[in-house]
Amino acid sequence: MPVYKAPLRDIKFVLHELLDIDTHYKSIPGADELTPDLIDAMIGETAKFIENVIAPLNHPGDEEGCHWSPEGVKTPKGFKEAYAQYCEQGILSMAHHEEHGGQGLPPSMGIVASELMGAANTSFSMYPGLSSGAMAAIEAHGSDEQKQAYLPKMNSGEWSGTMCLTESHCGTDLGLLRTKATPQDDGTFKVDGEKIFISAGDHDLTDNIIHLVLARLPDAPAGTKGISLFIVPKVLINEDGSLGERNGVVCSSIEHKMGINGSATCVLNFEDATGYLIGQPNKGLRAMFTMMNVARLGTGMQGMAMGELSRQGALEYAKDRLQMRALTGPKFPDKPADPIIVHPDVRRMLLTQKAFSEGARALAHHCGMLADITMRKAGTDEAEAAESEMELLTPIAKAFMSDSGSESANLGMQVFGGHGYVREHGMEQIVRDARIMQIYEGANGIQALDLLGRKVLATGGARLKAFTDQIDAFCEAQKGDDMKEYVDALRLHTEEWNGLVQKILERAMTNPDEAGAASYDFLSYSGYVVYAFFFARAAAISQKALADGKDDAAFYRSKLATARFYFRRLLPRTRGLVQTMLSGADDLMSLDAEDFGY
Repeated sequence: MPVYKAPLRDIKFVLHELLDIDTHYKSIPGADELTPDLIDAMIGETAKFIENVIAPLNHPGDEEGCHWSPEGVKTPKGFKEAYAQYCEQGILSMAHHEEHGGQGLPPSMGIVASELMGAANTSFSMYPGLSSGAMAAIEAHGSDEQKQAYLPKMNSGEWSGTMCLTESHCGTDLGLLRTKATPQDDGTFKVDGEKIFISAGDHDLTDNIIHLVLARLPDAPAGTKGISLFIVPKVLINEDGSLGERNGVVCSSIEHKMGINGSATCVLNFEDATGYLIGQPNKGLRAMFTMMNVARLGTGMQGMAMGELSRQGALEYAKDRLQMRALTGPKFPDKPADPIIVHPDVRRMLLTQKAFSEGARALAHHCGMLADITMRKAGTDEAEAAESEMELLTPIAKAFMSDSGSESANLGMQVFGGHGYVREHGMEQIVRDARIMQIYEGANGIQALDLLGRKVLATGGARLKAFTDQIDAFCEAQKGDDMKEYVDALRLHTEEWNGLVQKILERAMTNPDEAGAASYDFLSYSGYVVYAFFFARAAAISQKALADGKDDAAFYRSKLATARFYFRRLLPRTRGLVQTMLSGADDLMSLDAEDFGY
């Protein structure tokens, strides 16, 4: 059974050395008191709590699952008590506004907690994760009265939140949704409809659940332009802030899933439910995107976290499991066989896991810093540039981090061999839990279309060029022989990356299917190059640290070895991606639908 240990050394490297978050916080309003020592102390205390309280509930929570009853959904044993402690620790309110009960820390600090929670117990992390997203949407688009009514008790953890988008006949295509909202004389709305796949849609952790629901007004235009967003509490709230009557929201069932069994995935029926419009009529999708973008980065984080948990389990097993002798002769002659970590193929799997975890961690925390700028420096040129970069990187973070996290989870199970297939070892649970990250919050194919279509082609490649300019500037500053391997590869890829955009754009102008046919390979290519950029920067820092005789030399040598592995073994996957993304749409679209059978 993997015993989660927060990778604090690597997190500190990413924050303080790779991304220089200490300098970053000095420029962020309200964050200038976050010194390196304070940051490390906060992360350390959070990690200690999560390791000791949240992580031990992961496997038993999967075994027990959630239980539906007419009175409400019951979470696995221990979840309710742990949730109360989690809220008392202030982790939930960490990155929310002080005026409504939050701690006022920048979003990037919340990203750190998200990684730790996702690895320790991804099912448990769903409950506060959905609440944080709902709070972000209310903070961004709610009226002052709505903020005052809901946010203090959501920050305290007394109430939780959800987002209710999906319906049985429409998943990603929200323009097809049918849930309706009928205006009432008192300014409220009656919401009627059914929503499915609602994570944390019902549970026993809090006294109330604040649902954010997409629905249509009677005179709404068709499609996505006619969607509004409503606050629909599970329990109505009296004028004095106390809880009143039960609202017309019923959980009719929970899904029986492949994984994340400790998270309640609900079917919610809204029947004459009282709702309150948030934001402008028919602008609900825009308001919900505040929540969805938070959720998409969080989903990518969960994918990375699952890969990290699998890596930790696989590494310990590989050090202990004895099987065969090393090809170059016995390494442990006093034992009947060598630990399997001596074998090259096992090391291939372990290093792939290590590289994917470290690359994803750097990308996630970089995105967290961009969020700091967009939220704390709104209206400035710096915020506009950060938001543009965030728009580019969000689909990559969601999709590539969850893809590589799922690959890592499978590799960890493979390291265990037959034991990995047995439930008692916990590795197959990680595979099951990780798989959902590629599906929900916009399936990864949708993320690929979003990246290539909206974020790249729609801007003529300008948004991508702004990012590759940063890579080129780094390469220009790193001209020494020690960095030649990394710089040469990055230069090749930045030039090729921009060139691919132009080739796909030219083809798509005459046949739009060309963009769809190239999109997934393009996203994967983008993910490999983004990770490579962070690994090259890590290599430069590590080389200097070793040259300067800095303490913890073993850590920096490990960083360099991982960077070399990534550039030699994983980045070359882009060669195949270039070939497939440029093979054209015909090999996908020429077969008639009726001919797919036999």
